[in-house]
Amino acid sequence: MSHTIRGKGKLLARARRIRGQVEGLERALDGEKGCSEVLHLIAAIRGAIDGLMAEVLEDHIRTHVAAPDITSAAERTRSAEELIGVLRTYLR
Repeated sequence: MSHTIRGKGKLLARARRIRGQVEGLERALDGEKGCSEVLHLIAAIRGAIDGLMAEVLEDHIRTHVAAPDITSAAERTRSAEELIGVLRTYLR
């Protein structure tokens, strides 16, 4: 079972909170709020997304790269390469 399925409820709750934050940003922009308020909202959204990314990354490493029950070097390497690809995309 994938770790994103095991933690599905918690991850969905975080994603829904992020959606609420983005909707708040949309309202602030539509309501012509000041740039300081808009920047704070953007920073909060970025922090929430970074937190979600960190949680999923940590679970991926624990489950697919560092788990002691992974005995296949090929499987461990494949999972590590997937992780490297995601990180390269995310850090651009």
